[in-house]
Amino acid sequence: MTEHLETRLEIKSWDEQPYRELDQTGKFTRADVELSASAGGLEAEAFFESLMCYPGDGTASFVSLMHIAGRIGDRAGSFALQGSGTYDGTTARSELTVIPNSGTGELTGISGTAISSSTHADYPYMPLSLDYDLP
Repeated sequence: MTEHLETRLEIKSWDEQPYRELDQTGKFTRADVELSASAGGLEAEAFFESLMCYPGDGTASFVSLMHIAGRIGDRAGSFALQGSGTYDGTTARSELTVIPNSGTGELTGISGTAISSSTHADYPYMPLSLDYDLP
């Protein structure tokens, strides 16, 4: 049975560095982000890494890997997600999928999807909606 979880991950640090300039206006960057959660049924530490493309018009596209370690409800363990997203100049939106076989501990066998949609008004939080199944 699919469970639904709504939480906010607190952004503890965000280190984003450019690694390639594109023509004269765009760039590629890499972001390392540390997060924590203690609401909505998730108590965890998390991090994600994203590769981003800023084409120079105030928007961005990105791909990400995220690792979450802690508790979902009364079950402890960790799992990883992969996803992609966009930033339209106002809202960053990403869609992620639990990486098969990435669950550990009592989260072994977890599967599911997540969506995050946030604006600058959400800072220092990143809302996360997770739909998941556990054996």
